[in-house]
Parts: sequence; C-alpha cells; structure tokens
Amino acid sequence: MTIDMKNDCVSSVEQLEALIKAAKTLGVEGVERKENIDEVYGWMNDLLIRLRYRSLKKKDKGILRRYLVVYSGYTESHVDTLIAAYRRHGKIRRKARTQPRFARVYTSTDIALLADVAEAYQHQNGKALKEVCKEMYTVHKDARFERLSRISVSRLYDLKKTEVFKTKALTYTKTRPASVSIGERKKPYPEGSPGYLRVDSVHQGDRDKEKGVYHINLVDEVTQAEIVVCVEGISEEFLTPALEDALAQFPFVILNFHSDNGSEYINKVVAKLLQKLLIHQTKSRSRRTNDNALVEGKNGAVIRKHMGFTHIPKKHAGLINDFYRDHFNSFLNFHRFSAFPDEEVDMRGKIVKKYRTYQTPIQKLLSIENVEQYLKGDITKETLLAEATKQSHLAAAQEMQNAKSELFKLISTQSML
Repeated sequence: MTIDMKNDCVSSVEQLEALIKAAKTLGVEGVERKENIDEVYGWMNDLLIRLRYRSLKKKDKGILRRYLVVYSGYTESHVDTLIAAYRRHGKIRRKARTQPRFARVYTSTDIALLADVAEAYQHQNGKALKEVCKEMYTVHKDARFERLSRISVSRLYDLKKTEVFKTKALTYTKTRPASVSIGERKKPYPEGSPGYLRVDSVHQGDRDKEKGVYHINLVDEVTQAEIVVCVEGISEEFLTPALEDALAQFPFVILNFHSDNGSEYINKVVAKLLQKLLIHQTKSRSRRTNDNALVEGKNGAVIRKHMGFTHIPKKHAGLINDFYRDHFNSFLNFHRFSAFPDEEVDMRGKIVKKYRTYQTPIQKLLSIENVEQYLKGDITKETLLAEATKQSHLAAAQEMQNAKSELFKLISTQSML
C-alpha cells in the first residue's frame, strides 16, 4: 500500500496517534517504501522540526517514532538511526560517499594491446604473456608496453575479463607396441646439458578412411627448444628425411633421442640414422607414463592449439612443413616463453617443482654456463642473440599468425578443388 507523505496539516502528537490507530484499523502494518530517499528525509525533517522533537516528552517521542516507522516504510532500527542523526546535526541527510575511488592504471588502449598479444600467442598462460609485455618494453623499446611491462599475472587475468578484451580479442592415435630390441629402455638424465630430445608424433585425424598429416614434435629437455616437422605418413620413406631436417635445425649438438615404443621410431632405419649422427637412442619404460611427458604436454599446448583437431589431408604436408620451417619453429624458439621448474624438497622429503621462471628456449640456452661447447660449429652466442632481437616478440607472433591464416586459406582452397 502506498500513502503520499503529506503532513502539512499535522500539528500535534495527538493527531499522529490518531493516524497510527487509523492505520491499524485499516490493517496497514507499514506503507510501501518510497524510492526517492531525499523526499523521505525531507518529509521526516519537516515533521520533526514542526513538532519540536527535542522538547517533546518521552511518551510523545515514542508516538512520533511509531508514526515514522508506519508511514516511512523503514525499519525501527533505521528510524532510530535517522532520529539520532537529527539530534546530533539538526537535520537528516545522506551520508557522504566514503568508498575510495582508485585511479585507473590500464586504459582501453592497453587492454586492446594485451588482447593483440594474447591472440598472437594463442592465449598462452598469463605468466608467459607477462614476460612478452615486459620484454616488448625493456628489450624491444616499444613505448606502447610501458604500463603493461609492470602488470602482475593476477591483474592480467582481470583485464582478460573486461568487455574491451572480449570484443577485441584432438584425438591421438595409439601407438602400437614394438617387440624389436632397438633403443635402450631408460629415462635420459641430461644433468643440465642441452641436446637431449624428447620426440613424439601427432596425427591430424582420419576422414573417409583417408589418413591425415602427421606432425613430428622434437623438444629438448633442458632448454625446451622445439622443432616441428610435418610428413604425409610415418613410414620410413617420409620419416627419415623429416628427422634429418629436424635435427639439423637445432642450434646445438644432439646427444640423445628419446621416444615412446611406437614402431615409427623404434626401427632399423631410424636407429641407423641416429648411429650415423652419433646420437644415443632411448625409449620409454613400461608403466612410467612421465618418461615422455614433456613432449606430450607440448603436443597439446603447441601443436593442437595452433593446428587444431580438424582432419587435414596428407597431400598438404609439404605446405605445413614449409610454414613450420619458415615461421613456426623460429617463433617457438626465439619468441615463445616457456615455464622452467625449480625443484625444492618439502618437509616430507618429497621433491616439489615450482614454476617461477619464464624464458624463451634461446634465452634458456644462452643462460647455460659455457654454452659454446654445446653449439654447432657455425653458430655462436652472438648470432643467436642477434636473431632473437632482430624482431620484437609481438611482431614475430603476429607474423606467424598471419602466415598460419594464409596456410589454412590455401589448404581450404586446394581441398575444394
């Protein structure tokens, strides 16, 4: 029930008491509360002043209080608070805003720029994106990243929830067990030296009994340097030249080649190739699922994220391999940040890995003491550093994304022919 708050004719407490009784007679426990607070406060002020609240007897003050409760729609405690404010200040008024307003640090332009970075890096984790923003300002001197270079990971994720960011911005085939005694069944222990590769293959699906392309992923255990090649199949005809090409792309000498027990790697042809290059071959142990976990994690975080799960006919393997060689592998090693664990022993004596350090694979490689002894003959620290800084991280990521878009357009066009 709504009652207009007009009490110009009320001049005594007796009239208020009569109005309260009338409300009870009509069965009104309380009126509907007015939305305009200033109007309610003005009505209360007018009534308290006209009836000279301060000079009323205790009984009359109680009647006035009950009248305000019934006809304002406020609770008893709320009315008591307002009357107390009137007694202190002589007027009921709104409280001044006390909630602090913080200065805005990151502008819409900054958020849009962060969206560009996230899109170029296929929405990699926040710590890696933070490092990209930091080096874009400190190393590549891009003034646009001045504020983003100091952003925290938690704040970065907060900005990803904003409307500006939102608007701007597979199945694996099981490997067959091999019964041949090729490769040593053990887990490699690089002990801080680069050149210990973890290798796995990713199949791009079947359609109408037609096989898709295969991606061969090779990841160094220490530096996380990564080379990806694409082949039509995993037979010796395609795999041998692809492995030779992939091994040649690493800037350091390869010492160990570790894979699962799939027949594509555990065969005489691959074994002969590795023996010729003086590379020791090992394979995963039974019931040791973590032996090849590094490269399997990269399969999902890198290959599936960029190439997806959709079937790609094997006739396009050459186009994909050219993209990998000309754009993708360089981006992965010089401009994509990876997490490197620090091993700590907890109170129970268990080794716990903490991921605090983010670096690109080449940055990790150059941080190794006496790294020159691991590099190939025509490669030096200076040439690697020059290659890493000749292009900014964001520019390299965007160039790679543009090349990938052109690749998919070309594959789509050729598939319709």
